[in-house]
Amino acid sequence: MTSAAAKSHELQQPSQPTLDQKKAEVFAQKMASVLNSAGLALMVSIGHRTGLFEVMSKMPPSSSIEIARSATLNERYVREWLGAMVTGGIVEFGPVTQAYRLPQEHSAFLTPAASPNNLAVTTQFISVLGAVEDRVIDCFRHGGGVPYSAYNRFHEVMAEESDQTTGEALLDAILPIVPALEERMRAGISVLDVGCGSGRAINLMAQAFPACRFTGYDFSVEGVANAKKEAATKKLDNAHFEVKDVASLDQQQEYDLITAFDAIHDQARPAEVIQGIANALKPDGVFLMQDIAGSSFVEKNLAHPLGPFCYTISCMHCMTVSLAQGGDGLGAMWGEEKARAMLRDAGFKHVQVTCLPHDILNIYYVVTR
Repeated sequence: MTSAAAKSHELQQPSQPTLDQKKAEVFAQKMASVLNSAGLALMVSIGHRTGLFEVMSKMPPSSSIEIARSATLNERYVREWLGAMVTGGIVEFGPVTQAYRLPQEHSAFLTPAASPNNLAVTTQFISVLGAVEDRVIDCFRHGGGVPYSAYNRFHEVMAEESDQTTGEALLDAILPIVPALEERMRAGISVLDVGCGSGRAINLMAQAFPACRFTGYDFSVEGVANAKKEAATKKLDNAHFEVKDVASLDQQQEYDLITAFDAIHDQARPAEVIQGIANALKPDGVFLMQDIAGSSFVEKNLAHPLGPFCYTISCMHCMTVSLAQGGDGLGAMWGEEKARAMLRDAGFKHVQVTCLPHDILNIYYVVTR
């Protein structure tokens, strides 16, 4: 190649982008923060499950020995856990006294007494989802999904989370969203909960409104068994639970109220479920749906306070369990726009959307014909 041709060839080569060093350093710091936060989430889950946060919230500044003794735990493990808590800014430490203290302002988001603001409950999902990482990666490569049965402790953690977002506010904040619903329930109506899980919502309502007849359907044998056990313990004769694929819901105009608490987006065939709900409602019936807050468009979720977490939950559970059943894989972040369109396609004409101050994760749809 002549020198002129070589020079011409060099000029034609695409120029390499210049690395923005400052931007790279900012991103490196972000990744370090991700690693620290991921580690803290796992340690916070352990603090919740072992009762350490609850114990420390009632103690003055104390040594690791005193904390371990009060929690009846192994001191060496407690001391290492405290190291993560101190360096993570969750627990305060006095180098002179060698004493650890959980500030009241932090325990307000980490203890059972803080419910519905106990965020330590939610951190348990990190280990639950991490346990199926290999199976999800296999789905990335080969398609398909991970079935419900693969998730250890999922129903236990979900029930605990639901107690906060749904259970504690159900009677005082969620049901009052629907005009005149409480008066109707006191008089006695027929209620169906679709995707009832462990039945916490049904059993709460059945206890509060004995004149009503409640039915809960769920695909999970484990969830329904837990629901029945709780209903039997509370002697709730007006609560009935059944293992059922809600996509096969074939009742006609039987229910005054149908509820779905964070359940529709998990379904294999969500459009069929919503259509079945529309058919099963009486003409003046109401569909009350709680689902994940967010948009159907990723660019509109950039300011979502829990955006990455919600997409992670969706990928690692909601979407894949649907795909495991040969379903649509709708996912938790199907969004309000998609939800409204599917409700409209099922024949619902009126959709009212409400946000509640206690719950930044969900929105509430009141749906009628």
